[in-house]
Amino acid sequence: MRFLTEDLWFPDVTKASEDGILAIGGDLSVARLLLAYRSGIFPWFETDEPILWWSPDPRFVLFPERLKVSKSMRQILRNKDYTVTVNKAFVDVIKACAEAKRGGQEGTWITQNMIVAFTELYNLGYAKSVEVWDGDELIGGLYGIDLGNGIFTGESMFAKESNASKVGFITFVQNTDYKLIDCQVFTNHLASLGAEGIPRDEFLRYIKG
Repeated sequence: MRFLTEDLWFPDVTKASEDGILAIGGDLSVARLLLAYRSGIFPWFETDEPILWWSPDPRFVLFPERLKVSKSMRQILRNKDYTVTVNKAFVDVIKACAEAKRGGQEGTWITQNMIVAFTELYNLGYAKSVEVWDGDELIGGLYGIDLGNGIFTGESMFAKESNASKVGFITFVQNTDYKLIDCQVFTNHLASLGAEGIPRDEFLRYIKG
């Protein structure tokens, strides 16, 4: 693991530790974040930790054509009167993701500095949010990074009603033309939707187009 300074660079991703940690330190400037995502690297750390940069191998991804929608989810999508939008409430979504309670996690990695940084990316057109509404109430959503290379990197999601985040994710995937959804690391939630691990080298080839 390498320590970053103010200089804008990252080590080669092959230098990452076995669990995927590549570097520590640096900042959350737009330039560094864009360099990171374009290099297959992402920040992930908790409130009282220094900035940690990751590039895991394997990389957890979803190929949209392999999306799995269970029978029960198909019924929910068909019967629930939800509205799904894109880029209508980015700040509300990222704040809700930060406040979401997660098992085995006391704090949140979506710090105030992270909210500010990703909101700036959103204002510049690099970040995107998906919202799920029940009437006028925001009940679920997700946000992530779109660098314009056919890949969407999902960062986090939240649900205030059961399955609301799945409704947003499934609807988003089914109505976009991404070639790959980057899920970063394994979760049971995304595995149930068809996400799978691929070698980091293969993932980097997708990034470079």
